[in-house]
Amino acid sequence: MFYGAGMSLSQTHARIEPATDHAIALAGDMLRHGQLVAFPTETVYGLGADATDDRAVAAIYAAKGRPSFNPLIVHVADLDDCAALVRLDDRARQVMTRFWPGPLTLVLPRADNSPVSLLASAGLDTLAIRMPDHPVARAVIRAAGRPVAAPSANRSGAVSPTLAEHVAESLGDRVGLIVDGGPCRVGVESTVLDLSTPRPTLLRPGGVTAEQLEQALGEPLACPHQDPQAPKSPGMLASHYAPGLPVRLDAVSAAAGEALLGFGAMDATLNLSPAGDLEEAAANLFAFLRRLDDSRFTGIAVAPIPETGLGAAINDRLRRAASPRS
Repeated sequence: MFYGAGMSLSQTHARIEPATDHAIALAGDMLRHGQLVAFPTETVYGLGADATDDRAVAAIYAAKGRPSFNPLIVHVADLDDCAALVRLDDRARQVMTRFWPGPLTLVLPRADNSPVSLLASAGLDTLAIRMPDHPVARAVIRAAGRPVAAPSANRSGAVSPTLAEHVAESLGDRVGLIVDGGPCRVGVESTVLDLSTPRPTLLRPGGVTAEQLEQALGEPLACPHQDPQAPKSPGMLASHYAPGLPVRLDAVSAAAGEALLGFGAMDATLNLSPAGDLEEAAANLFAFLRRLDDSRFTGIAVAPIPETGLGAAINDRLRRAASPRS
């Protein structure tokens, strides 16, 4: 078969649909059923998944080949959608009213009983959230009827996509549907502002400037002080979740008093994936670590995880959790 200039084999497997009412309804249905859908925002195209579905969120990391579990931005269609996801203060409401919809992501404390997957926030007690300024993006989110986690729709490390064709070139059939809304207007990722601490902190520059934010908030922004290998927001590789109990890796059994976090066919206190499925293991990782971080145990022993595919990201987080505490 002949492929035209600039067309790759992966593009031929990518399903691109113009942003019609039918395509938007289809995208919403696919998201509700755990599939990945790419759609345009004013910044770049996003690779969307149901943010409340652990397996769907894990599929984002697998499709992107993301090297570690960076927090993902959770997208909403309306301001009223935020209250169930994050805790809002006056500062948050002020900048939301001023800059949303738009290229501004806010890092805020998770709400009690927030339905968003812990994997989407990389195990943190905060969420990165924004309302995109693109009618197609918000229509897709409304059609899904739930918050949508959506990093840039490209393989990790590749140039961010501003056209549907860019998504096809990078992801091919890793994405179930690409909703084509034309070129993105801004073309660079959103500004990320951390409002989870007393002083607002600019974590990533973007379409909303620091000067605009300082004017709106009436105070200067702080500079971030965080581990660049364990980021609080996308684009910054924030602190990861570390259990209070000591973590022991590559364990074949639990010592006296320990809980065993298993993988594959083995008896364990909790098993990340009895079938040895790395995507299932990634989906369960943070929730299971939290469940085992319990005073009934003296520590958490973790079975070996293969260092392939998502296993590399799982092991990265486990090694951080097991590192000596200062």
